[in-house]
Amino acid sequence: MHRPSVLPSLGVEMRCGSVALTSSRGPAERSRADRYRLPRVAHRAVHGQARGSGLEAKRGIGLLAAAFVVSPLALGLGIVLLIAAFDDDDGGGDFQLAAGTLRVGPGYVPAKYAALIEKAAADCDQGLPAGILAAQIQAESNFNPNAQSKDPATGKPIADGIAQFIPSTWASEGIDGNGDGKRDVWDPEDAIPSQGEMMCDLLETAKKHPEYNGSPVELALAGYNAGWDRVRQYKGVPPASFAQGQTYNYVKIIMEAQHKLTAPDAAAGPGMSGEWTRPVNAPLGTPYHQSGGMWSSGYHTGIDFAAGVGTPISAVGPGKVVSASRVSSYGRQVIIRHPDGMHTQYAHLSQLKVKAGDTVKGGQVIGLSGADGNVSGPHLHFEVRTGPAYGTDISPLPYLRKKGVNI
Repeated sequence: MHRPSVLPSLGVEMRCGSVALTSSRGPAERSRADRYRLPRVAHRAVHGQARGSGLEAKRGIGLLAAAFVVSPLALGLGIVLLIAAFDDDDGGGDFQLAAGTLRVGPGYVPAKYAALIEKAAADCDQGLPAGILAAQIQAESNFNPNAQSKDPATGKPIADGIAQFIPSTWASEGIDGNGDGKRDVWDPEDAIPSQGEMMCDLLETAKKHPEYNGSPVELALAGYNAGWDRVRQYKGVPPASFAQGQTYNYVKIIMEAQHKLTAPDAAAGPGMSGEWTRPVNAPLGTPYHQSGGMWSSGYHTGIDFAAGVGTPISAVGPGKVVSASRVSSYGRQVIIRHPDGMHTQYAHLSQLKVKAGDTVKGGQVIGLSGADGNVSGPHLHFEVRTGPAYGTDISPLPYLRKKGVNI
């Protein structure tokens, strides 16, 4: 789903620094031959060739608001973008929380798509956060199922639907999500599950490359946007110099937007207090993403603090304990979900001071440091994750520093 030098989805294209407007077309305007092609291939395939096409860049950066918009990417290019034919139906009503992990309502995830996104994430066995899929759809089409992007040079359609699939990718990756016997790129009930499976595949592949620059989720997003060949070429997320920063900004925008679209826990709302802080007052040890055969992923998924046995370990910020138990190589661990939807993990503890379901404040002691699990000595292993599952890690230090932690 590459497109050459196309900026946002939703019918906005860039050519030689100018912006051209196109209108979104509905399914009735496309032939069945274009909408339904080859049988779908097995989705667990290894990603070799760029998954959308052989073009330089995949989908452009979608926008995060309607009407007149200055997108983060457009700012970098000095372009103000005008969006036409937005479908901004949010399902109506005031702000509410979804039953799962997404914010639902005006300015967030439309109610009619929340369950589809939640299920697409839950169906992935690689720990794919629903907030990532939601932010991705927002960036691609702003939740508009009739969005269509066109080649600025030829005027021909490039990418279609709520997840902005190009025809060649849809032919191989599109699935019949609602079981009606058709694979319809214009139907969110087909397109969103297809997006989820494609991201799940990419996340699985990304975890096999700990030597690449970027977390598995970031690498998967880059692969979805530019094709895995580009991720392999740059051994990580392509730099800002690639394709006028399309992929670089695509990943950055989605990683930031997921927090807005992820619902805080009910317990992590009114009445919760506590500053953000270091998990322990101890020197830093093994850094994030250090390679090594001692880790099952092939790299270090967090950072270590050289804390002796019995040293108090604190929650870095307010949140709700989702897990407090002994887990294989991590030993005794605590996982906390924070109001922004992110999770922090504290592992190799000698004692647990909280239990699942507890509400904690930043700085509250949640356990004592130890050497439980697969370790060579006492220390705290600390992770920041986009979801509770293993493999959704991101670099902890930038996250903490954005919260005002001096570390």
